[in-house]
Amino acid sequence: MFGEFVKKERLKRDLGLREFCRALAFDASNWSKVERGILPPPQDEGRLKEIANLLGIDEKSEKWQELKDTANIDAGIIPKDFLSDGEVLKSLRQLIHT
Repeated sequence: MFGEFVKKERLKRDLGLREFCRALAFDASNWSKVERGILPPPQDEGRLKEIANLLGIDEKSEKWQELKDTANIDAGIIPKDFLSDGEVLKSLRQLIHT
């Protein structure tokens, strides 16, 4: 999810993998694995903000929230905003008990 999202946004900006990685000081081989879901995405909010800035994603936008949420989910972490939503939390409890 995260990797697909970032790759789609990267390609919209005509950023090649190597150019993207150079701008963020990522290893292209490892980042390719992130985009393919083999390695987990970064969890550091500062790194996520760097990615968002390069992709032109405003930190107050829905895309920013999607970037953060998919990074969490792909790392096996339930996003904090999900846990603060009573309906989502109730559904998660039901899912876990099933």
